[in-house]
Amino acid sequence: MSEHSFDVVILGGGSGGYAAALRAAELGASVAIVEKDRVGGTCLHRGCVPTKALLHVAEVADTVRSASQTGVTAHLEDIDAAVVRSFREGIVAKKYKGLQGLLSARGITTVAGEGFLESDRSVRVGDDVYRGRDVVLATGARSRTLPGIERGGRILASEDALELPEIPRSVIVLGGGVIGVEFASLWRSLGADVTIVEALPRLVAGEDEAMSKGLERAFRRRGIRMSVGSAVTECSASSDAVTVTLATGESLSADYLLVSVGRAPATDGLGFEQAGVELEDGFVRVDDTLRTSAPHVWAVGDIVRGLQLAHRGFAQGIAVAERIAGHHPPVVPDSTVPRITYSEPEIASVGLSAAQAAETYGADAVQTYDYNLAGNARSEILGTSGSVRVVRRVDGPVVGVHMIGSRAGELIAEAQLVVGWEAHPEDIAPFLHPHPTQSEALGEAFLALAGRPLHAL
Repeated sequence: MSEHSFDVVILGGGSGGYAAALRAAELGASVAIVEKDRVGGTCLHRGCVPTKALLHVAEVADTVRSASQTGVTAHLEDIDAAVVRSFREGIVAKKYKGLQGLLSARGITTVAGEGFLESDRSVRVGDDVYRGRDVVLATGARSRTLPGIERGGRILASEDALELPEIPRSVIVLGGGVIGVEFASLWRSLGADVTIVEALPRLVAGEDEAMSKGLERAFRRRGIRMSVGSAVTECSASSDAVTVTLATGESLSADYLLVSVGRAPATDGLGFEQAGVELEDGFVRVDDTLRTSAPHVWAVGDIVRGLQLAHRGFAQGIAVAERIAGHHPPVVPDSTVPRITYSEPEIASVGLSAAQAAETYGADAVQTYDYNLAGNARSEILGTSGSVRVVRRVDGPVVGVHMIGSRAGELIAEAQLVVGWEAHPEDIAPFLHPHPTQSEALGEAFLALAGRPLHAL
């Protein structure tokens, strides 16, 4: 057995882990990352990046289909699954190579292998032990499964769906959360017959209800079928099809079934509890600074209860690295973490929904304004419908911003600043939103709440 000493040892090289490594190295620490697969983690290799590459392909396909409406003569003849795969893999490979180079340039040691937390200051990989003054846990998450539905063959998790060598003719998507609706959206754009089955009363139930209903309307117009408030009671797969039975007795069949019912923290069998790290329902318990119950161990990303988003893990990794170095950065609360569902149309939001704000402050203490994108010139040019909803406390700050429409995700950064800085609509109203851009929709909503409506009634 050999031992290796560092200032900081990080278990997991995904978004949270490599962000912690880069920032710690920047602050002068010697750093080792232990990663059993490839640095970049799920986000880069099996999640955010490859799915958005496919969603871009889907957008291109939809653009070609509608090109004649703008006077451009174009016809969608075929979608070459092999070229689509090559495009996706090329994007991932380029980003992976860039990340490897960045870690190397910062002098960070990358250890390939499955790591186990041996103590509050050490990680074991095979016969080697990597010791640090501090250890950061960043082991990420895995796809959840459901009892009686065994992954394999024509029953897919999102990771399997990315590797399909074909464009499915028909798919049942079990789960109407972010992952489910993104795959449903892209597969529909690529020509598949898609049905979403969701046990909750609406799609993307974590979003403001108006955004959920807007997405459902848009999906119906696109020919995506939905069965909400429906539980699956039985599932069977053959060599060429999958059949599910709903609690209503309805039976659905398709070429594939995608099971997208959320992601579970990857904490089992890694020695956390034996080393003194407390878990709760599989998640690592942390304090307000992301320190665990073990004195020199920190945790970031999807293993920390809350929003399982790459940018949240990234921000937490930076904050932990700075705390280890003796700084006192704030940890971004989930209430100001932006959320995007990259379907067509996109949903983007930050802060409280209208219902959450009413529950928190009282219905009479909350004011909501909706601006329809039909009044926005840029949205009309892009051919998108949708809306912007801004939620504020009466005579107080903006506490939530919610948007639906093509490319809505590109607007969420401004909304995060508004909510995070507790700005009042009156504070934002004087600032210019360039014309013609979709950002004007946000500006119009802020003007209206400030009592200065321009294009809005």
